[in-house]
Amino acid sequence: MNPPHANLPHVSPVDASTMPELRARLDGKAKPLGALGRIEDLAVQLGLIANGSPPSFDRALLLVFAGDHGLNQEGVSSYPSSVTQAMVATFLAGKAAANAFAQAVGAQLRVVDAGVDGDLPAHPALLDEKVRRGTRNAAAEAALSREETVKALEVGARIARDAAGEGFEILALGEMGIGNSASAALIMHRLAPAPLEDCVGRGAGHDDAGLARKLATLQRAAARSVATDPLDVLTEFGGLEIAMMSGAIIGAASAGLPVLVDGFITSAAALAAIRLVPAVEGYCVFCHRSAEQGHQRMLQALQAEPLLALDLRLGEGTGALLALPLARAASRLLNQVASLDDVLSGRL
Repeated sequence: MNPPHANLPHVSPVDASTMPELRARLDGKAKPLGALGRIEDLAVQLGLIANGSPPSFDRALLLVFAGDHGLNQEGVSSYPSSVTQAMVATFLAGKAAANAFAQAVGAQLRVVDAGVDGDLPAHPALLDEKVRRGTRNAAAEAALSREETVKALEVGARIARDAAGEGFEILALGEMGIGNSASAALIMHRLAPAPLEDCVGRGAGHDDAGLARKLATLQRAAARSVATDPLDVLTEFGGLEIAMMSGAIIGAASAGLPVLVDGFITSAAALAAIRLVPAVEGYCVFCHRSAEQGHQRMLQALQAEPLLALDLRLGEGTGALLALPLARAASRLLNQVASLDDVLSGRL
């Protein structure tokens, strides 16, 4: 029997033919040409996604996808896997950095259990979508089965489309998973592609010895498989939260929602999503350049210029939340700022 393929929703590419019209609208505003720099570029992207005038993005949702990694048995993180479950409890208690930032920018936050290695009590802000209790150890065997990867992708797409159906206008994505920078590095290595040494960083705080151990482990994992197809890469190297984020990006794009992409791990999910469904690229807003080794090169592979560079390396969607006010400002630039002709003619 042939291995299953993901049943993912269709994504229509953004219609770039309207770009000259959007640029002309911006050039006609009551400001010097190009005076708002990258915000004008963002306004054009959001206008393309919306086929004209984007919404205000007052209804924003951060989805934090959580999962554990069998690779962490090899010491690829300086923290034990139990921290994943502890941090999920912190999100649900409203006490994590992502909660504080979400409150600051007026976004809702939900946690998705994609594959936490533990039983989580029910909570109104928790979506129980556990595919399995953590991935297998990718240094020794495939992190996931093909069926598990497909399920994670399909569930992610459904979650995003459900959010659009609830009336959310923009999605921000974040993650929590001890060891997930290791999986992200392997995904980048195969899908960018890039030399593995350029993809592996210190994660949550490795010293030199820890970084060397992490690289040696990932070299073993990479040597175990020659996968380059994006579905195969996700299957071989995980993780469940990364695959589910990839599906969420595809689902959001299929519903016409822009996606605020956070840092290194979320960008790896975006890289996989774009390799699976190239049309989703136009819906991705890359929010910041992480301090993690490899993120700059990954962004170059994606031909993406992030909005912010604040030396962030936390994850959780914090960088995506910090970019949300920029998206709202760009929308209002298109929709609320008077034209220069109106100003000069007194038609305000």
